[in-house]
Amino acid sequence: MELTLLGTGAPAGLPRPDCPCAVCACALGPDARAATAALVDGALLLDLTPGAAFAAARAGRSLSGVQQVLLSHPHNGPAVEVPAGLPQPGRVPDGQELTLLTGHRVLAMALDAPGTGYSVTGPDGERLLYLPPGGAPAGLEDAAEPYDMVLLDVVGRPDALARLREAGAAGPTTDVVAVHVDHDVPPGAELRRRLAAAGARAVPDGTSLRVGAYEEVPDVPRRTLVLGGARSGKSVEAERRLESFPEVLYVATGGSRNGDTEWAARVAAHQERRPGSWRTVETCDLVPLLKDDGPPLLIDCLSLWLTDAMDAAGAWDDAEWAGGGERMLRERVRELTSAVRQTARTVVAVSNEVGSGIVPSTASGRRYRDELGRLNAAFAQECEQVLLVVAGQAVVLRG
Repeated sequence: MELTLLGTGAPAGLPRPDCPCAVCACALGPDARAATAALVDGALLLDLTPGAAFAAARAGRSLSGVQQVLLSHPHNGPAVEVPAGLPQPGRVPDGQELTLLTGHRVLAMALDAPGTGYSVTGPDGERLLYLPPGGAPAGLEDAAEPYDMVLLDVVGRPDALARLREAGAAGPTTDVVAVHVDHDVPPGAELRRRLAAAGARAVPDGTSLRVGAYEEVPDVPRRTLVLGGARSGKSVEAERRLESFPEVLYVATGGSRNGDTEWAARVAAHQERRPGSWRTVETCDLVPLLKDDGPPLLIDCLSLWLTDAMDAAGAWDDAEWAGGGERMLRERVRELTSAVRQTARTVVAVSNEVGSGIVPSTASGRRYRDELGRLNAAFAQECEQVLLVVAGQAVVLRG
């Protein structure tokens, strides 16, 4: 099947009309996107949007051969004019299949939000899944095989991609293309980085894609370290990198700290952000987790792991530190970084970047700062990607 994306933006397009935000101001040239509409083999149009005929002409395509126009999401704006010669747009009831004379079969998929998803099978057996903005499959059964291509709102509903992966509907070779792109993420390099972390990509309006043809799917980094200062957004960035994957194991190294209400509020805020499918374990024993097989690990954070390791090594007492505590800590760090090097799991770890702050006034504070700097450097050496988050903005240091 040949797929031409007449638009790849949110229903209001990007930039949005009269929107003063910085993202809309920067959405120019290839980063400007009309409302998403997809033309399949010139015969099937998924979503009719304003200016569809002109968009097709700009892409070197014609709508004259379209036999079916299907709508995927409620349209709350003004009525869209149906170009001359196009059939009236319709919607397939959930669970029912439509067969076109061209040999395409379209199965309507129920969603957890208003709208309809469409599973399209081409005459030669290629399989395409198209989901509307804000929608995720409801009650998805285990798939016999993954789709060749999936078009969905990766930024707005990363959990939809997680559900598809959990059911086997999206696999390692599935070409995941982001559509319905809105102004939630800055365009250009930042959008590409966010999507690549989810194993997805975006293309400009007018792009034609071959469903079933091999495409270089973005490689999700095996190991990632996210650094940042206090309230920089580093934990949010780390969580975002795994929110499109099911069954993530969240490793909290800080414990519960019974009686500390401020700490309890911090923990609760983190828990509320996490998807319901994630599991949480509170431990500083990271090496066995890294050696085991299993779902991705999100470790938050290494700085609290170091505090626990320095407590065990007696690092706060100069005599204990000189008498073997330093050697004990070095060995703990070597064990951890060795486990990171050899792990088969996807790992995202968070740590504080304290080297740019005020020099601590105490010897123990300076010792902790120095050891955290060494730990961050050793851990980063074993990671394919290292990020520094400043004021909520992620700067790629490696990868």
